[in-house]
Amino acid sequence: MSQFTDKGTEGSPRPTLSQFIDLPGVYPAGRLDRDSEGLMVLTSDGALQARIAHPKFKAPKTYWAQVEGIVTTEALAALRNGITLKDGPTRPAQAKTITSPDIWPRNPPIRVRKSIPDSWLELTITEGRNRQVRRMTAHVGLPTLRLIRVRIGDWSLDDLQPGMWRET
Repeated sequence: MSQFTDKGTEGSPRPTLSQFIDLPGVYPAGRLDRDSEGLMVLTSDGALQARIAHPKFKAPKTYWAQVEGIVTTEALAALRNGITLKDGPTRPAQAKTITSPDIWPRNPPIRVRKSIPDSWLELTITEGRNRQVRRMTAHVGLPTLRLIRVRIGDWSLDDLQPGMWRET
């Protein structure tokens, strides 16, 4: 969970940042949903937290998305032009296909269908609606199987592994 405490269902504790980060006074700038992985920026600077998390500042966030299906030029064009979701149109995204990145194994593993291929996209968005990347890829017929945030503004995941952190 991209928070320090879990107020979820009693009796089913989920891992939180407090199990990995022992620094008082820092808070996540932005969130990752429960099924997503990758970069979290932690800060004690409220103004910085707002510049990263608030949509009016348009902080770019880059994700690698493993999707079900083969990415078409039409799907990329739709993502690049912005698409209309139930909560309104998205801003245009930067979108391109990428080769399968050299990353850690997912636990639990993604579902695999032998009859349906998967592919990888790199998407950069400048807003951060609830499950936005997942909803965007689903809208263009490419359900997300795995989602990893690799960059927020000038900060990037680089060689950090799950549970690791560094100060900058």
